[in-house]
Amino acid sequence: MLHSLLRPAGTQGATPIYLVSQAGLGEFLALPEHAPHEAFLRAAQFEAKPGRAVYIPGGDGTIEAVYFGTEDPAARHHDPLFLGKLPAQLPSGTYRLANPPDDAMRAALAFVTAQYRFARYKKVTPKDASLVVPDGVDGEALSQQIHAIVLARDLVNTPANDLGPVELEAAVSDLARNHGAVMTTIVGDDLLLRNFPMIHAVGMGSPRLPRLIDLTWGNPSHPKVTVVGKGVCFDTGGLNLKPDASMLLMKKDMGGAAAAIGLAHMIMASKLPVRLRLLIAAVENSVSGRAFRPGDVYPTRKGITVEIGNTDAEGRLVLCDALTLADDEAPDLMVDFATLTGAARVALGADLAPIYTHDDALAADLVRQGIRVADPVWRLPLWAPYVAALDSRVADFNNVGTGGFAGSITAALFLDRFVEKAKAWVHADIYAWVPNEKPGRPVGGEMHGARAVFEVVKERFGG
Repeated sequence: MLHSLLRPAGTQGATPIYLVSQAGLGEFLALPEHAPHEAFLRAAQFEAKPGRAVYIPGGDGTIEAVYFGTEDPAARHHDPLFLGKLPAQLPSGTYRLANPPDDAMRAALAFVTAQYRFARYKKVTPKDASLVVPDGVDGEALSQQIHAIVLARDLVNTPANDLGPVELEAAVSDLARNHGAVMTTIVGDDLLLRNFPMIHAVGMGSPRLPRLIDLTWGNPSHPKVTVVGKGVCFDTGGLNLKPDASMLLMKKDMGGAAAAIGLAHMIMASKLPVRLRLLIAAVENSVSGRAFRPGDVYPTRKGITVEIGNTDAEGRLVLCDALTLADDEAPDLMVDFATLTGAARVALGADLAPIYTHDDALAADLVRQGIRVADPVWRLPLWAPYVAALDSRVADFNNVGTGGFAGSITAALFLDRFVEKAKAWVHADIYAWVPNEKPGRPVGGEMHGARAVFEVVKERFGG
């Protein structure tokens, strides 16, 4: 596990890493502590170009120090996880940040999470560049966040043949056991008996039975925080079958569940004074004689009827039943994560998750905290007039909008119909994937939005 790459603050013998920008190089090298290295750095033509590292050799053949070029502090654009470029250039060993940046927590997170590799099926030889926890950084909190990121990435990266609804349930069961939480599950036709018709409808086309996973933890008298995750373990699109290219990444369609699980881990590991509820609607959207069809009409748990305009808009269907259940308790904060729409990616790209809420203060807090911890989100509007696009002639409304515009907004408006009692609710339409290598973020599964939400939960309810 990556958190094993952290070494306690004060660990002796660690190789120092000096962070320096091009603009500050001259002033930096003029400091007395760098005098022994200045001649070597000049001979090596070290100009502190962003992303370039130079090693100072020690007398015994080891590395005495590392100098790493950072982005110019005055530059308009920064990658907050830029230090994640460094570990790939380092041999195995233990390192320390000799001059940590202002946000040492973020830098340490980037350094460690950059070394993530998914090695379940292919042997990977890690280099193991360990990092001493910088002074002033809460090592336990850092470790908890790294653990959550690894947990979520592993879940998203695991292919559907090894991660179906049963295996997703097992992951939540492990979480419950590790934190002393209580978990129950409603499976298969019992979903109909317990009034979860939409979760059943979406999952009944697969031999891998659909289920609603329900975890609770904490003191019932504490503020109620409920986290809901879309757990579509593979999405063929159903009878509205996806084209080949669109189906290749559909193992990640449970990325909302992975983010929700990662958030739940951070809340419980931090022992925040909340009553946590985690709800995961786990299904596989498959093609068979039992699959739901375009034009079908189904009731929801809330009693609203929905015409199926497209079976590939299934995530909002499984979420609506779970949100209705969650809303019944009138939680102080309810958040759902879902890889819901391609429209969200068109609007904001792969890195930035749109969020939807009626609560202006909550939106502002999430955006602020997301920027602070390098887990950015951005508010898009629940624009009420667009709900007309969900009109149906035969049901209360359709599961997809007409016209092809504002797909992420109309999906959020669909979910909005199932939230009435929660004191605050936010929907995050995440991608859960890194398509191109970035510092601290290897290509593959990612836990988008969860750290931003965690910081808001901690700020509001952490005492």
